[in-house]
Amino acid sequence: VQDVNVIVVDWRALANSNYITATNGVPGVGQFLGNFLVWLINTAGGNWNNVHLVGFSLGAHVVGNAGRQAGGRPSRVTGLDPAGPNWGGNSNALNGNAGAYVEAIHTDGGLLGIFDRIANGDFYPNGGRNPQPGCWISTCSHSRAPELFASSVRTNHFVGRLCSNIQQAQNNQCTGSSLNMGNGVVSKRGNGIYGLRTGSNWPF
Repeated sequence: VQDVNVIVVDWRALANSNYITATNGVPGVGQFLGNFLVWLINTAGGNWNNVHLVGFSLGAHVVGNAGRQAGGRPSRVTGLDPAGPNWGGNSNALNGNAGAYVEAIHTDGGLLGIFDRIANGDFYPNGGRNPQPGCWISTCSHSRAPELFASSVRTNHFVGRLCSNIQQAQNNQCTGSSLNMGNGVVSKRGNGIYGLRTGSNWPF
């Protein structure tokens, strides 16, 4: 694992409120984070090429807003099963304008997570839907995204294959060029829909 500085945003007072209230609060939290990062780099120094924003569920949309507030300058933005309900077609959702490279890992698409392609690189492990291997309920599949990402940062072993369309990804029928899912490579770049299979237990 790399030697890095980590900034953790504690927005649980809002995130743990009812879903509608939390959803409505996402843009403000993201804008605050984006402004903080701009201030931090302008004041203390730093390089946008070394900035990687990561968020889970509603947090994926938070980092999307943060990246856009910072002018899309973060080198990489990763959304871990970005929240689905009320986010389809929402202009405040995570999108490819949040950073130089934006990645989404979909594990509970159509339920707690969004199934639509929303990033530069959209990964659909095991079809991107519930149930993920070893899961029986939607919350398990939703939470699988951060687990897969954590594993990928340590081992970088998830090889995605480019898909012609989202249906191929859903059916695990992708055979195109490869791009690894997740990992901590801040300079990572790619574009397209990717499918792959994982195991049911750590490190998956």
